[in-house]
Amino acid sequence: MKNTLVLEGRLVELMPLRHTPAGLAVAGGRLEHHSRVIEAGVERAVEVEQEFVLLGPSAPLLAAAKLGSTVSLMGFLAAKSLKSRKPVLHVQTIEFVKEN
Repeated sequence: MKNTLVLEGRLVELMPLRHTPAGLAVAGGRLEHHSRVIEAGVERAVEVEQEFVLLGPSAPLLAAAKLGSTVSLMGFLAAKSLKSRKPVLHVQTIEFVKEN
């Protein structure tokens, strides 16, 4: 089964950089997305906030980003934990989007 998500938006929350017991860097936060899409032939506004986490060498880069920065995140969705089934975007690729 496929599980790939690409979401572009503004960083509205960034957690402090931390490390796993194995020393792996971890960054996380929330992304705010606004767009307009066509659904069933009708245009509609879409607004969503998505929690994300990024592990590995790119984590310090994301943790140092400024709130309000626009980014494009690509990764997969997974449950936050065994107790919380809330979806979290596990980021595999991050791209900082330049504002015009």
